[in-house]
Amino acid sequence: MLDFSVTFFITIINITFLFLILRAILFKPVTKFMEDRAKRIKDSIDEAEIDKAHAKDLIAKYEGSLKTANAEADSIIRYAKELANIEAEKIISDSRIIAERELTNTRKQLEMEHRAAIANFRQEAAALVVATASKLLEREIDGEDSRQYAQILLNEVAGDPEKD
Repeated sequence: MLDFSVTFFITIINITFLFLILRAILFKPVTKFMEDRAKRIKDSIDEAEIDKAHAKDLIAKYEGSLKTANAEADSIIRYAKELANIEAEKIISDSRIIAERELTNTRKQLEMEHRAAIANFRQEAAALVVATASKLLEREIDGEDSRQYAQILLNEVAGDPEKD
């Protein structure tokens, strides 16, 4: 039995010695490697969280910028439409003024042409009346008499009693 106790005791010493050697050679470096790895993973996760928060801030900032840009674009479009409407109203107003002016000028020109045509007609009618009256009377009427008689006749024919 002594043999068993000595063997047992030697085995315990061997196991203890092996444990110490393995601990010094293997466990400490592996534990340190695992701790370093865990620390790197934790640092990476923390950095990722920071980056994620930063990305959310950037997204919020860009969305705010986009909303501002959209609002500015809408404002610019609204302003451009208002300017276009004002310009269109001005063009229409100017066109109406020009059309009215042209219409007034055309009416004046037609009135002048009408008066000229009436005057021409009166002169031709007076000449015709004088010629006819001369033949009827068989005598020559002087120029002043013919104009007076023609004017009286034309006024009666035209219905202008105030020119008698």
